[in-house]
Amino acid sequence: MSGTIQPSIFTIPPHRAFADALAAGLLARFGGDPLGLARSIVLLPNNRARRAIRDAFVRASGGALLLPRLVSIGDPALDEAIGAALDPADAPAIPPAIDPVARQLILARLIEAARAGAGEAIDAGEAMRFAADLGRTLDQLIVEGIDPARLRDAVPGELAEHWQASLSALSVILDRWPEELARRGRIDLADRRNRLIRATAARWRTDPPSGFVVAAGIGAAGPAMGDLLRTVSRMERGLIVLAGLDRAMPEQEWEALKGAEGVDGIETHPQFGLSRLLDRIGVARHEVRLWRPAGAEGARSARSIAIGNAMAPAAFTDKWQVLKPHRRRLSNVRMGELANPAAEAQAIALALREALETPERTAALVTPDRALAVRVAQHLKRWGIEADDSAGRPLALMPPGTLLLAIAEAVASDFAPVPLLALLKHPLVRSGEDRAAWLEDVRALDRALRGPRPGPGLEGIGRFLAEGEGWSDRDREAARDPWSAIEPLLAPFARPARPTLTYLMGLVREAAGVLAGDEAWSRPAGRAAADLVAALEEGAPDGPQRIDVATFPALLRAALEQVAVRPPQGGHPRIFIWGLIEARLQRADLMVLGGLNEGAWPSLPAPDPWLAPAIRKALGLPGLERRIGAEAEEFAAALGAPHVLLTRARRDARAPAIASRFWLRLDAMTGRLPRAHGLAKWADALDRPEATLPAEQPAPIPPVEDRPRRIAVTKLDRLKADPFAFYADAMLKLRPMDAVDADPTPAWRGSAVHAILDAWFKQDGCDPALLRARAETLLAETAAHPVLRALWSPRLLEAIDWIAETTAQDRAEGRAPVAAEIKGSIDLYGIRLEGTADRIDRAASGALGIVDYKTGKPPSKKAVIEGYSMQLGLLGLIAEKGGFAGLEGVPGLFEYWSLGAKGSGLGYRESPVGLNKKGEGIAAEDFTRRAAAVLEAAVGRWLTGDAPFVAKLHPEYAPYGDYDQLMRLDEWYGRAARREEP
Repeated sequence: MSGTIQPSIFTIPPHRAFADALAAGLLARFGGDPLGLARSIVLLPNNRARRAIRDAFVRASGGALLLPRLVSIGDPALDEAIGAALDPADAPAIPPAIDPVARQLILARLIEAARAGAGEAIDAGEAMRFAADLGRTLDQLIVEGIDPARLRDAVPGELAEHWQASLSALSVILDRWPEELARRGRIDLADRRNRLIRATAARWRTDPPSGFVVAAGIGAAGPAMGDLLRTVSRMERGLIVLAGLDRAMPEQEWEALKGAEGVDGIETHPQFGLSRLLDRIGVARHEVRLWRPAGAEGARSARSIAIGNAMAPAAFTDKWQVLKPHRRRLSNVRMGELANPAAEAQAIALALREALETPERTAALVTPDRALAVRVAQHLKRWGIEADDSAGRPLALMPPGTLLLAIAEAVASDFAPVPLLALLKHPLVRSGEDRAAWLEDVRALDRALRGPRPGPGLEGIGRFLAEGEGWSDRDREAARDPWSAIEPLLAPFARPARPTLTYLMGLVREAAGVLAGDEAWSRPAGRAAADLVAALEEGAPDGPQRIDVATFPALLRAALEQVAVRPPQGGHPRIFIWGLIEARLQRADLMVLGGLNEGAWPSLPAPDPWLAPAIRKALGLPGLERRIGAEAEEFAAALGAPHVLLTRARRDARAPAIASRFWLRLDAMTGRLPRAHGLAKWADALDRPEATLPAEQPAPIPPVEDRPRRIAVTKLDRLKADPFAFYADAMLKLRPMDAVDADPTPAWRGSAVHAILDAWFKQDGCDPALLRARAETLLAETAAHPVLRALWSPRLLEAIDWIAETTAQDRAEGRAPVAAEIKGSIDLYGIRLEGTADRIDRAASGALGIVDYKTGKPPSKKAVIEGYSMQLGLLGLIAEKGGFAGLEGVPGLFEYWSLGAKGSGLGYRESPVGLNKKGEGIAAEDFTRRAAAVLEAAVGRWLTGDAPFVAKLHPEYAPYGDYDQLMRLDEWYGRAARREEP
């Protein structure tokens, strides 16, 4: 029968909506019999095409309809989708397909073994990545009908050493892979699909179905699919309908696509896949007829002609110079070039929103850039538009996936503060009625863990809260009770010493259940996560055995990224977001083609780590650039919409971006397409106010009675140089917080030094011989990252030795410490002055020496002369007036002991007082009096007076930026900043 019937093969050009044209044509041909459609079969490339064709039938029928059986033959879930259409009950049994996750795990183990045999160690995470690439290579070999045994005969004479090693490992793996499948009674999914398709083709050649059979929208096919399509095209009631075959393409260009002896074909061309498909079906291009719904006649659209000319092979683009205007015209196609991806997403959202102003008009964004799709969907929400991304989102970005990753990262880091808090704050953890109380406990822990990292593990955090130096004693104490409730939940999931993949997957599953309960596994994303975890846990014993806990999160992330979670139906009925595959057979009135930059659309060819390009060519496998041709085909199809907007960003997050080759082709052929300048301006204006009102320099004036009546000696400089910062600190009670797991700051290092020297004075009696041992003991107990402690400790110990040596010399001269870390206060000028002296010495003369330790450079004498850095003078004033309990005397020495570098060593001391040869400076005996005068002026102006607390009054003495954001410094600094002098 097949030899006497001419092939029935048609094409729907790009300017017509494929799904609607197909449905209308089938109804016109076969809709007369109410059961005609129901007895028929439509073969489609994937499940997304099934949905598009189903919806098109509903639109075309206008009412109730018995649909034909829609079968997706290219979908991964072929076992379920095929049903009895291609796998009848009386057909020979075909073994089931192996689970994709189990397959990847087994291949990873084989890769691990092959590498071990070559004397190379490989971690499970890396083995899984190689297994994913190997699975794709195996599928390509199976789809193309290539026996892996041909690898040994296809090796070119000259091959780089690393490719030879890769090929050797691949040969070993491919020899063992069939044994692994046979032991389990399974076959590869691609192999099962090929067997089903070949069996169907053989059956239909002798016993075709009673209804019509249409293969629609299939654009690429291996030998098995080609055999089936050849059979369908020659059945009495069989049809093939292609999408976008260019029947008007000059024959010379068409022949160039396929190449010739010694000349490669043009795999990057959008028609390349269709040319190979026709060759496999055994049909010449001139035998393909135009699909005309309801028998309508009509001329070819100028749009389809222009698309064909724009996508001409590079060697034939010189014809653009002589094309007549109507053969290059792309009416209703505009371009939008935006500054960055954020602006591009905003402009696309505006274009989609504008389309809704026209009743019944539909609009769709088509892009391979999932980040751009997510941004656009979020922008649309400002107008209440829910536009679901039908391409789905990786499970790794969905809440259940991020929960699993957070658990893996917390365990891998041995519960370091940042991963631990990320896990505890995850939205699925304790998401029920107890969520608010749980977050209060976690915030208390967050405040306590500010600063350098505590010791490793849950035990380290427990010790840190009990004994270590947190952000403040109050925060550490407040976190102890919450930690006592949190720690038992995490204790069973401590980092294992010698883990297996089975153990780690079970740990992640159990931890998710303990922390999130059923929320971890509910809704589509949760169910997808449960299925993946179950598959990984079940297949783990057959998977790679060498696994490092540190790389486990990367392994889990790679597995999660391979699972796409698609939203349920229910988005806006006229606004859509499609990936390239979803858009293939669908059409909207306005198609926005976004992300048109090189590397995005078209994407960069994915390298094959297993087969060198020369081997792929020798085997007859598609080249690595074949993907570019497929994306070009999808671009050309989308370009056929009634209205098209092309968009790109001039730069991405890292560097300037290069326009897509498709974008450049259209511009070059047309002489420059119209630009959507208005759209860019709207996007820019949408969030830009008509007028900007930058903040003025803040100068709050609180009532005098509400102003502080106490001040620390260290805060006088802030009050004078940056009154607003003093106001925010002392009156608003706002305090800067260290970051979690922060590097030791100068203030933290200073606190560590003070703790050492305080203990040395109070417990060792300032014995110079005991200082170094005291420092080593306290540093070993300090809560800091071991690496940072190792880097910082040698410098500190050298400076500590200098302190011990200098103290010993002073003792020999009759000077000895009499107090350390002593607090004192006095009342004067209507306020209380408070301070803590790092150390106070008694000189041989009986005078007191005020000592302040510095880890860096001490204040300059110039600052002291100008009335700043009065800390030592104010401490001396407190001592002079008996403000330090148990100490009497007149201060005569004022010294900074710096642990910084000076000359060839670490450690030196300087005094802010003393006169130079010109008589400039402050004499030691006048220092407390001068400090009192400075204090009196400042107190009278801001604390007991009503002067405004002006921000950055003297910025040269206000180097810290703790409150710069609060005062909105960048909005007013440099614009006539207010300077009020006394």
